[in-house]
Amino acid sequence: MELEVRHLRALCAIADTGSLHKAARRLGVSQPSLTTQLRRIENSLGAELFLRERSGCRPTPVGRAVLSRARPLLADMGALVAEAKAAAARASGPRLRIGSTASRALPGWLGRLRRRLPGTDISLHMDVSPNALLRKVAAGGLDVAFVHEVEGCPLTVPDELAVRVLVEREPQFVSMARDHPAAGAAVVELTDLADDRWIVDPTVDGEWEGVRRVLSAAGIDPQLLHGDYHTAAALIAVGEAVAPCQPTSDPRGDMAIRPLRGDPLAVRLLLVSRPGEPELYGSVYGDLEAAYRDVAAGSVAYRQWLRRHKSPLLAVPAA
Repeated sequence: MELEVRHLRALCAIADTGSLHKAARRLGVSQPSLTTQLRRIENSLGAELFLRERSGCRPTPVGRAVLSRARPLLADMGALVAEAKAAAARASGPRLRIGSTASRALPGWLGRLRRRLPGTDISLHMDVSPNALLRKVAAGGLDVAFVHEVEGCPLTVPDELAVRVLVEREPQFVSMARDHPAAGAAVVELTDLADDRWIVDPTVDGEWEGVRRVLSAAGIDPQLLHGDYHTAAALIAVGEAVAPCQPTSDPRGDMAIRPLRGDPLAVRLLLVSRPGEPELYGSVYGDLEAAYRDVAAGSVAYRQWLRRHKSPLLAVPAA
């Protein structure tokens, strides 16, 4: 068996995430498939590359040696592909490649950009991992990325990237079943959720660590579940779990969205870009800011929170 680029990507993903489960999610494959692939790579090299422990996967000395050669090879390959695509884009016309984590501001942002930049090929790349998007911008695979940074869990922003802060501190609300006892309150005490299971997606950078830190600081030690937020919604609706959520989230008929007392959970919203064309990226930021204002004002619970905190987000921007 000869090592291919996809094998090197798999090894780096396992090392970066420290988990076969998280690496599989990042690569878009099943965990059994990735486990089988790793076993074949190790058999081909005749050495174990990772120690499988209860806390995750840790590179062996041989594994670290392989990774030290794999990373620059992947970086060179990424740069080659990015340069080739950039050359093709220059030949075929203007292009804007956007990356983003999940946000309800995305549809409005894209709509504004398409109206502002007619004739521009605007593409969107979604990822649950902000750090993965930052790496893609740095490698030239994206022009800009809209990402969130969980409070207390700073992102790794490459030095060469330009960063603009959209929202310095966006509170994270909590979603729960409509008939949850705490749903009757306008603002929920964290201790009122002490007996609930909390479900978070561990593949979202900082999410697991941020929630665990806040609950621990409040003296709460509930059961924490791993799961994506599509699965979470079904469990929340029937009262099996609660979960942190964006304040712009729309409540459903079977779910309630409420702010937490003191806003212990929060994220910072950032727009990251490669240096160059500041006028273009300034317009991109302006359109994102306008789209975010729209969804913030359109969310009842968030709009009330913004009013209570006299947020400038509710102010009408100057024309």
